Amino acid sequence: MTLPSLHPDMKVLIDARGPKILGASVAEQRRQWNEYAAKLARPHPPELNVWDMKIPTREREVPVRVYRHREAAASWPAIIYMHGGGFMLGDLDSSDSIAWGYTYETGATVISVDYRLTPEHVWPAAFDDCYGVLLWLAENGRELGIDPSRVALAGDSAGGRLTAGLSLKARDEGPVRIAAQAIIYGSAGAVPNARSFTDFAEGYGLTAERYKGFYAALFPDDRYDQDPYAWPIRAEDVSNLPPALVHTAELDPVRDHGRAYAAKLALAGSPVTYRDAKGMMHGFMRARFTGSAAKAEFDFICAFLKSYLFGS
Repeated sequence: MTLPSLHPDMKVLIDARGPKILGASVAEQRRQWNEYAAKLARPHPPELNVWDMKIPTREREVPVRVYRHREAAASWPAIIYMHGGGFMLGDLDSSDSIAWGYTYETGATVISVDYRLTPEHVWPAAFDDCYGVLLWLAENGRELGIDPSRVALAGDSAGGRLTAGLSLKARDEGPVRIAAQAIIYGSAGAVPNARSFTDFAEGYGLTAERYKGFYAALFPDDRYDQDPYAWPIRAEDVSNLPPALVHTAELDPVRDHGRAYAAKLALAGSPVTYRDAKGMMHGFMRARFTGSAAKAEFDFICAFLKSYLFGS
């Protein structure tokens, strides 16, 4: 079988990656990731107010970065954004351009969450941080000028899994009604015989081997194997969930994980939009500043979120 060609817009992602260091420490991997992200980043536009703060949750004060249009009204929709990085990499700076992009393009206020990372903090630390932020916004969001009845979730890669899991828990426990969820090149859990996991195992940024390593660090034992918030693809009930965008990259080992979750949502009657970024690889949102096709994919995500937060 002939595999699809890599879209020219993806070249900037490949060029930004430094030489791979075998056996690199976690600290070195984080340094490399932050350097990679910085090469592709742009500063936020002057129309936005941006500030860091800490949100008190049951376990700790969670660092977040808030992005808000200067002209936003006193009661405004919001997006809780969760970055990617395999639950091991990433922070508020490395995800800054994606977070401010959502604010700039949708008009919504964005709260970017600096959740705890592995291997220092295994599951459910990251999930608990994000859920704690959601609970705080449900009770105190108006302090930030946020309308708690209009909150969406968005996450890429690891953040996509967090988005799917949080949507399930919010449905079950009801602290706030989630207006929409955007799962961007994320895995809600592996599926058997996923062709993409073989076809794109190497050479397209995220590798199958690295994916396995990330999740081995996140789940060092099997105690959460049947937890639907950890593995949304294994949830018995995915009905009555918020409208979902499941947006995959065609040349991505976890593409079929996203396809399978989108199909599961559809079969359960939950509203879902599925989109596959043709010729693109894991991380395509970072190419939007230099590639028109990558920007179109990013714009599609923003249009989806905007339609549910502000109405069509």
